[in-house]
Amino acid sequence: MGFLMTEPNSISCTQLAETYNISHDSVNRFLEREDYTPHDLYQESIQHIDNNKLIVSIDDTVLDKPYSQHMDLVSYFWSGKHHRSVKGINLITLYATDQNGQNIPINFRIYDKSESKTKNDYFMDMLSEVLSWGAKIQFITGDSWYSSTGNLKTIRKYGIRFMFGIDCNRKVSPEKGQWFQLRLLPDFHQGQVVWLKDFGFVQLFKTQLKEQQRFYIVHQDEDDLLSFEGFHELHSSHWKIEQYHRVIKQVCHIEKFQVRRSKLILNHIFSALMAYVEIQKNQFERIFEN
Repeated sequence: MGFLMTEPNSISCTQLAETYNISHDSVNRFLEREDYTPHDLYQESIQHIDNNKLIVSIDDTVLDKPYSQHMDLVSYFWSGKHHRSVKGINLITLYATDQNGQNIPINFRIYDKSESKTKNDYFMDMLSEVLSWGAKIQFITGDSWYSSTGNLKTIRKYGIRFMFGIDCNRKVSPEKGQWFQLRLLPDFHQGQVVWLKDFGFVQLFKTQLKEQQRFYIVHQDEDDLLSFEGFHELHSSHWKIEQYHRVIKQVCHIEKFQVRRSKLILNHIFSALMAYVEIQKNQFERIFEN
């Protein structure tokens, strides 16, 4: 972990061996031998936050590998950063924030097309896992990619509240017998209660980023509506996962590996995530602030 955080240029078995005066074979055997799982990440992470009324965000990012050849798990994925499909590895994360504002990853998946699963399948698997492991979740947040009707119904079945981005062509009904696409909804106001088609009552909120409008839905107890200030706090909490994506790439060097086989790649990625957990732990303990 220390090597990943401190080596500025060459992230390789050879460089690690030279830095710590160990054999190259020892490093390679470590990557070949270990078999870390998402549960290992959860067990390490959950002890550093208050496991009560967690806000858990779902999102994914592409680990860019534009020049890779014959490397397992590499394919083409849509990148929000590049606004196009790029060559790389797709990392999906559940990221938890506790009531003290401390945040940390608690589950992850690497998109493997050979498994014939979608991102939504992975999301539901990951959510089911952390609940079975004992995570106490109050809210789930995510972007419109993860706001399918099936996902929303499953989260409601678990008794968990949620906030999701939603596409502007989804249909809502402000009054019985009236249906509108979100972008055409008349007399919109923040926190408006509407009926989402095929789901039920939700609150609507909208944000403005430059010239782009984004709609969000919130679902919780019908007698406990969320204020716009409450929505803003929830939305700000969700965006911490974007900071996490930047740190694992820029500080933990999660993209900078030169191995080719899937097991070695997964062990490198796990090590980078553990480096991030160590950074967060040091921040929680006030060893450093930023």
